[in-house]
Amino acid sequence: MGKAAAARKLASAAAYGGGGLSVLGASLYGLLRAEAVMARRSIGPTDGEPPDPTGWYGRGRPGPAVKVALLGDSSAAGYGVHRVEETPGAQLASGVAERADRRVHLRDFAVVGAKSSDLAAQVDRALPMRPDVAVILVGANDVTHTVLPAASVRHLVESVRRLREGGAAVLVGTCPDLGTIQPIMPPLKQVARLWSRRLAAAQTIAVVEEGGRTVSLASILGPEFAAAPALLFGPDRFHPSAQGYKSLAQVLLPSTLAALGLMPEDEAEPEAYRGEGVLPVTTAAIQAVNVAGTELDGTEVAGARRGVRGLWVELRHRRRHPDTEAEGPEDDDSHDDDLEPATR
Repeated sequence: MGKAAAARKLASAAAYGGGGLSVLGASLYGLLRAEAVMARRSIGPTDGEPPDPTGWYGRGRPGPAVKVALLGDSSAAGYGVHRVEETPGAQLASGVAERADRRVHLRDFAVVGAKSSDLAAQVDRALPMRPDVAVILVGANDVTHTVLPAASVRHLVESVRRLREGGAAVLVGTCPDLGTIQPIMPPLKQVARLWSRRLAAAQTIAVVEEGGRTVSLASILGPEFAAAPALLFGPDRFHPSAQGYKSLAQVLLPSTLAALGLMPEDEAEPEAYRGEGVLPVTTAAIQAVNVAGTELDGTEVAGARRGVRGLWVELRHRRRHPDTEAEGPEDDDSHDDDLEPATR
């Protein structure tokens, strides 16, 4: 089965309740289950909680505040760092505040060790804040815990649907490529790469179908990290270091601004010389899993959202912004009057 067909099958299985096991095959699934146990033992337990970046950012900037909800697993929570400024939440909120010149109120609902099935409880907590944008990072634990891909995607789709119905823009950072994680040894390494990339493609198709947008994290835990593992991975060789989380936030920031409608006018249209353009969603999803930072969002062609090959999407490679000096959240809660919905 080709990559595009496999991704379509996973997304379809999620939508209609299928298991999706045959996409990888029963023998590969059994191998992954056995090898994943060994990998988790090598990685070790995830003890301790990361610093909580929940709070206000952008001191002295005007309101109303941009409200950001961060959901997902340890990559969203910032497991392994010790200072709140090093968490991806603080990095992202600081970047949004600077680039948008707005106050930002971030709430981090992510849970270390979370799988896609745990998103429902996080969404329950996030909806009352009426976020302008919800950023979700999930999928790696589904792979290492051998959750069937269709089940993973189904849980993600339901969470995206609820957030969209609640009025939030949704950005999903898709499952990273786990094939270069050092504690994962062959043959699991090759299986994990296949599994994570196909899961990422299926996530992409399903999320865009629900009105969200996606950004690929493929090489953020792949070749880019493999080139400098001592710098970009933490001590357990599985979770990112502070510098690694900074790289992650740099990928998320442009797409978060785009989801909020806060991109500059000169980036309004796709640029062909940067490899951007309008494609059917399945074709674009397969391209996206290979290039970190590739963003997909639904669009129209001649007034139609779909063509003969499915949903139309814009494929973008957003320009990364210069480093933002991350700040910690203010403890001051006197800005609650600024929590009216931000205009997108």
